[in-house]
Amino acid sequence: MGKASGKLWTGPEDAERLVPRHVPRPRLHLVREWVEGEDAYRAELYEFVADGALSPSPVLTEAPRLTATWWSGLRTALGCLSTVRAERMAVRQAYLDRAMPTYLAFLGEPVPTTVSAWSTAHGDLHWGNLCGPELTLLDWEGWGMAPAGYDAALLHAYSLAVPEVAERVRTELSDILATDAGRFAELVVITELLQSAERGDNLELVPALQQRAEKVCCQMAAN
Repeated sequence: MGKASGKLWTGPEDAERLVPRHVPRPRLHLVREWVEGEDAYRAELYEFVADGALSPSPVLTEAPRLTATWWSGLRTALGCLSTVRAERMAVRQAYLDRAMPTYLAFLGEPVPTTVSAWSTAHGDLHWGNLCGPELTLLDWEGWGMAPAGYDAALLHAYSLAVPEVAERVRTELSDILATDAGRFAELVVITELLQSAERGDNLELVPALQQRAEKVCCQMAAN
């Protein structure tokens, strides 16, 4: 019961209330909460989504067939979401100050940790939370403020095992990723995924994440 509150508990209801319908997602119709002993439960009834997720897991293993309309819709959705005013936090500055120097130490030089631009993000934008061929964004429990470009950077990181898709992400979302803020967001995401790899998550991505971090740092230094 002590955990039956906070960002993850209220995220879907907050999204239903605050995020514009221009951002395609299943409508939340009903919420029920109850307590049994020391445990609290929450059930959520959503609008049915006909198209399935594009991947059974966050890490992409094969290229999905996506239309130009799908990518255009994703750009529009992320742009619309980024302007939503929210007090919720998906990523905290204190975490970055603590984690980035630790998990990016292999770069051999200090990296910036201060966020210069914040915007509202889905917070868990991976291929298991995206549907197609009709675009739908699933899983809104963790949305909130994050470094600008966070969603694009996260989707790109989870695409690295399929290089042609990673390249497509960089091309389609270049207005975000090919900026100083976007490059910083990539380092934020790489930090998070390297930390989660210590727990055994997505170990196959570690070499690609480290290579990408080195490339991003070179790009930042050149600018």
